[in-house]
Amino acid sequence: MELSNIEQLLEKYQNAETSLQEEATLKNYFSEGNVATHLQEYESMFNYFAISKSETSTKPIQLNPKKKTNWKWLSVAASVALLVSVYIGDGYLKEQEARAQYAEVMSTLKMLSTTLNKGTEAVASLYVYEDTVNKILKTK
Repeated sequence: MELSNIEQLLEKYQNAETSLQEEATLKNYFSEGNVATHLQEYESMFNYFAISKSETSTKPIQLNPKKKTNWKWLSVAASVALLVSVYIGDGYLKEQEARAQYAEVMSTLKMLSTTLNKGTEAVASLYVYEDTVNKILKTK
C-alpha cells in the first residue's frame, strides 16, 4: 500500500469521513508491523482498537426490576405534613383571635377611661360648687 494513500486515509479518518473498507485498510496496514516512523503514534491506537474489540466481560448483567413505590411511607409522610400544617395553622389562627380580642378590650378600656374622665370632671365642678356654698354660709 502506498504511503501517500495511507496518509490520505488517516486524514479522512480523523475527519470521520472514511468508509468501513477504508478503515479496514488502515487496520490492516497498522497491524502488519511495517509502519512508517512518522505514523508510529497511530499504530498503538489501531492496535488498542483490535485488543479492545476482543475483550469481553464475564460479569453477568443484572437488570433491576421496576421498583414498586412504597405508597405506605408516602402516605405516612403526607399525614405528618398535614398534621404539622394544621398545628401551625391552628396556632396562627389562635394568635389572630388573641390579637383581635386584645384590640377589642383596649378600645373598650379607652371608652371607659374617657367616660370616667368626664365623670371626674363633673365631680370636680361639684367640689367648686360646694366650696362656693361653704364660703357663702360661713360668711353669714
